[in-house]
Amino acid sequence: MGAAVGNLRDVVQGRRIADLRTTPRTLVKVTEHASLFRYDPYPGTEQHGDPLLLVPPLAAPALAFDLRRGCSVVEYFVQQGRPVYLVDYGPVSFEHRDLGIEHWTGRVIPQAVRHVHDDAGERPVHLAGWSLGGIFTIFTAASDPTLPLASATAVASPFDLTQVPLIAITRPVNAVASGLVSAAYRTLGGVPAPLTRLGFQISALDKYLTKPLAILAHADDRDFLAQLEAVDRFTDNMYAYPGRTFGQLYHVVVRSNALATGVVELGGRELRLADIDVPVLVVAGLDDTLAPVGAVSHLVDLLTGAPDVQLVQAPGGHLGVLTGRAARRTTWPAMEGFYARHDTP
Repeated sequence: MGAAVGNLRDVVQGRRIADLRTTPRTLVKVTEHASLFRYDPYPGTEQHGDPLLLVPPLAAPALAFDLRRGCSVVEYFVQQGRPVYLVDYGPVSFEHRDLGIEHWTGRVIPQAVRHVHDDAGERPVHLAGWSLGGIFTIFTAASDPTLPLASATAVASPFDLTQVPLIAITRPVNAVASGLVSAAYRTLGGVPAPLTRLGFQISALDKYLTKPLAILAHADDRDFLAQLEAVDRFTDNMYAYPGRTFGQLYHVVVRSNALATGVVELGGRELRLADIDVPVLVVAGLDDTLAPVGAVSHLVDLLTGAPDVQLVQAPGGHLGVLTGRAARRTTWPAMEGFYARHDTP
């Protein structure tokens, strides 16, 4: 009881519970619309294996990979001794309104892959993205077969939008309101950060509405409260979507469900997911309403050219499957096992 009272006092008074220090890192390169970071080796741990390059989605902050000490994707892999890198786009503004998906998957991410390859002693790179970052990862792997990739990973990345209830519900509205949506994002130059934040909250509306009850029910669990605090910080730091990229996502991905076919046209060029010739890991969250298992696992059927495709289903919602408290026992060990199996000898 004493621990619960003390924890609730800290919550009410706004005292920090989570350890939100970032994992130590070094800026390696500033490229076009992105910064490349290398995380410092864990003291006393010898590095081994091919480097891991983490790819965040647009609109969501890259701190998703480094949520808090004790529950951080980055921290876990650094402690395993794997070289870890992160490409960070930073905030998106009105000046980015003309940038499409092909800019990120055809220029920014491939540049980062090649820089990591050079910085890590010319070892091939494990490329891993979460949510839209996972879609970007797959597009990148499909767009350039010369990239020095060891593998590609998509975590909580939907490839069949008919399997997403939130999108299925709004499909009739989309058919009528597509003109208004197009006019809005073109006028604004994108989707403002408050709207992306609202969209993320709606995707987990039940948890958002029952949060006060959850705090009371877990008042004696400081680690649970720390996770809530870290997720709140993540949500509060959402970015805007650039206009052209959002337009492509809305018309090509959401309305036409082109991803489900495995063939997507971007910037006048056709990408075929069947052309991917590196091992691919697909991770789906069992409680993910934004990217349900069926929507995510559909990618497995599209990767007919990949030498090895593995599907992992793990506990957690859209963010939780990546960096929830259970991920340190499920998602992360599964990822490390996959990378170790496909490391360069």
